[in-house]
Amino acid sequence: MIPPSANAEIQLVTFFLNGEEYGVDVMRVREITGMTEITKTANSPYYVKGVINLRGSIVPIISLRSRLGFPEVVDESLSCIAVMDFKGELTGFVIDEISDVVRIKGIDIQPPPMETAPQLWIEGILDINKRLVVLLNLEHLT
Repeated sequence: MIPPSANAEIQLVTFFLNGEEYGVDVMRVREITGMTEITKTANSPYYVKGVINLRGSIVPIISLRSRLGFPEVVDESLSCIAVMDFKGELTGFVIDEISDVVRIKGIDIQPPPMETAPQLWIEGILDINKRLVVLLNLEHLT
């Protein structure tokens, strides 16, 4: 996701999960929708909550909390579903709360610490106004 030119601007959608802030490339986000009834599917991995019908498209829904090893949230009043487009395939991720849409420069993205480097879903770390934001590649979490 890091742009070819370090000075190129990128737009990120940032969101909260388990009290921490994360970001994804806005170009991957198809839409943000409120929580809706999720139909459970049999024999799915533990982190797949089920599927929803999004205007005629059946979209799998992944609990990002479960996928990252965090406990499930009890109060989902602020939770929403971020629907991402990966090569024409839609996947929804349940997140705790939307934070912001920010513009950054590619040069501002720091590499992940060596301890997290093998985790392909962490693309880097950003310091945005003294807030650390973990840049994710959610395609690796599907």
